[in-house]
Amino acid sequence: MPNTYSIVLHPSEDIISKIKMMKETLSEKIGWFNSKNSLAHITIGEFTATDIQLENIKKQLAKIGDSIQPLKVVLDHFGSYPNGAFFIAPNPNSKEELIPIMKRFHQEIRFPIVHKSTDPHLSIARKLSAENLEMAFRMFPNIELEYRCEDVVLRRFDAAVKQFKIIAHFPFNGNTKQEFIQTSLF
Repeated sequence: MPNTYSIVLHPSEDIISKIKMMKETLSEKIGWFNSKNSLAHITIGEFTATDIQLENIKKQLAKIGDSIQPLKVVLDHFGSYPNGAFFIAPNPNSKEELIPIMKRFHQEIRFPIVHKSTDPHLSIARKLSAENLEMAFRMFPNIELEYRCEDVVLRRFDAAVKQFKIIAHFPFNGNTKQEFIQTSLF
């Protein structure tokens, strides 16, 4: 039976805690909203796979992650999308570094990724009404968060709790060595 998975970048535990508190504060003002209970993350993509397919995907994630250099990510402003999403966005430098990493996972994973994100952002809430979106911007006028992005995270959707659960981390090792293939002339 196939399961739904997501590939994400997780901020530090400190930032995850801060985002959780922000979501709680917002929910006290406007009530429940989509993404309220989701752990802070930057989505790279989502896909559906069987257990056998997942083992191959894990190998691909490990290989891609091994060659990526860890990086500093600065999240410094709030934004929104027309669909009512309220999020924290990276500064221009961090965005410029994150986009190629996200696209690399999309291109190098040899499996169909159903939902691909190429605009790095950390969602606070989704599907807010215009009034609730305005309230969120008033409640949170400024933000400055920074963390070292050192891995990519694989999560499985748990239908019982309607949330994704972390199942594996794949470190960014900055290994730029090419695989050496020995050949012989004779």
